[in-house]
Amino acid sequence: MDIALVIVGFLSLLAGGELLVRGATQLARLFGMSPLLIGLTVVACGTSAPELAASLSAAFQGVPEVALGNVLGSNTANVGLILGIAALIRPVGATPGLFRRELPLMIFVVALPIALYWNGYQGRIESAALLLLLGSYLSVLIREARRNRNGGIELDGIEDLPPPAPLWMALLTAVAGGLVLAGGAWMLVRGAVNIAAALGVPDRVIGLTLVALGTSLPELAASAVAAYRGHSAMVLGNVIGSNIFNVLAILGATGLVKPLVVDPVASQGDELVAVGFTLLLLPFLAIFKEVGRLPGLLLVFLYGCYVFFLFGGRFGAA
Repeated sequence: MDIALVIVGFLSLLAGGELLVRGATQLARLFGMSPLLIGLTVVACGTSAPELAASLSAAFQGVPEVALGNVLGSNTANVGLILGIAALIRPVGATPGLFRRELPLMIFVVALPIALYWNGYQGRIESAALLLLLGSYLSVLIREARRNRNGGIELDGIEDLPPPAPLWMALLTAVAGGLVLAGGAWMLVRGAVNIAAALGVPDRVIGLTLVALGTSLPELAASAVAAYRGHSAMVLGNVIGSNIFNVLAILGATGLVKPLVVDPVASQGDELVAVGFTLLLLPFLAIFKEVGRLPGLLLVFLYGCYVFFLFGGRFGAA
């Protein structure tokens, strides 16, 4: 039964990723929004819904290590696995404005848990501050979208598409894709966690790997489809937006509902790993202006080494 859940969940994620990218692309054309902006908002928020559901569920079930591990593991997987695989499909180029705000902001946000969990506790005040930061960031993006609506924005890689669908159809496609993604992720995570629990894998490792990988598969599906279609700006927007959303929205909402208490020493290493993978993007994007296939292969290899270390070094740990 658990294996069947994993298989059906994976297939649902692929279908949902296709629907979400199609709907998001149509919205980009209808509203004059760049694919980077669509990736930072619609796609990133939609594909991060499984992480939010999983972390809230983990907090309510009394396993905060899984809630935090899910966010840290997802952020690491977004760069190491998802961006790496997308770059293997097609090199992912950087847009000129990426270094002015989005990339520095992602590095800052991904590093926030290091300061947030220095004492192993995230209360409601800290959680509300995270949500306030998210609201401020989204308001800036919305203002930009309105300002650029009639600005003749060049939509990277989607100029050759057929005329855009009606607004209701584009919204319906994007929402349907997000729902299919969420349902597929739920099935996949449930099956994977049951299998892992039967094998005796600790909660922390489950959160960092199986839950994080399962809830990150929507980002993988959406980014892989976007890369295949040549929407490199949407790929970067999805990865950056998801990492920002994971910390600000998921940790913010989870801690606001139920304060999180974790072992600060145990979580520090994984927080540094998430920051380290994020910093790896700087030389690739600054020097080569893209994440090519060779850097993509390196990212996937390093991520594989990290997962191997988790199971090899912590399997059976408390």
